[in-house]
Amino acid sequence: MPTLLPTSLVGSYPQPPWLIDHDKLGKQMPPRVRSGELWRIDSEWLVQAQDDATILAIRDQERAGLDIVTDGEARRESYSNRFATALDGLDLDNPGTILSRSGQIISVPRIVGELRRKFPVQVRDVHFLRVNSDRLIKITVPGPFTMSQQAVDEYYKDEEKLAFDYAAAVNEEIRDLFSALATRSSSPPSQTSLRAMRARISGDRSPMPAVKTNASTPPSAAASMPA
Repeated sequence: MPTLLPTSLVGSYPQPPWLIDHDKLGKQMPPRVRSGELWRIDSEWLVQAQDDATILAIRDQERAGLDIVTDGEARRESYSNRFATALDGLDLDNPGTILSRSGQIISVPRIVGELRRKFPVQVRDVHFLRVNSDRLIKITVPGPFTMSQQAVDEYYKDEEKLAFDYAAAVNEEIRDLFSALATRSSSPPSQTSLRAMRARISGDRSPMPAVKTNASTPPSAAASMPA
């Protein structure tokens, strides 16, 4: 019998204090530019440490009985900055500043050229999540509106064009996430079937419908993603 109300984590899972400096993080607004100084682990071992923290988050969700698990966003300094700072068209060495909703001046990406996604940002994240849990999974991607409000535009000077290029980057990312899961499911012997993925793209984190697939039926990106 299908679950009437599937349960899931909303928002990020707390990162362990051995991974990130909570004191530094608590004394500033959520970072919108790269903030490598927050990590307690040397860069040589950071990815491995983030993987360990992700597994801890997955196991906690499974022990709590959640039906849909996330990666906990342990690899992110904030919800949006990992994806937002991975795009072409930004001057990350010379960020801009904006006034936050709380009235504080914060550093944000400065747009100096055409926004384009350089590479898949979260494909490895969703691979890692899939092979470490046999439950329904979801992963979050920041939405175009969120990112457009957290940047200084010195190139487009047109809010609609800016939003559409952010939307194109998000669209490409989500298509790759679906494709990666369909490919991954047919490879490891322990993953002979792919049960589902849920991806969310809006700034308020409202969920998209779950897409259920198996190894022989890859998901139809066109059916569940913006064109």
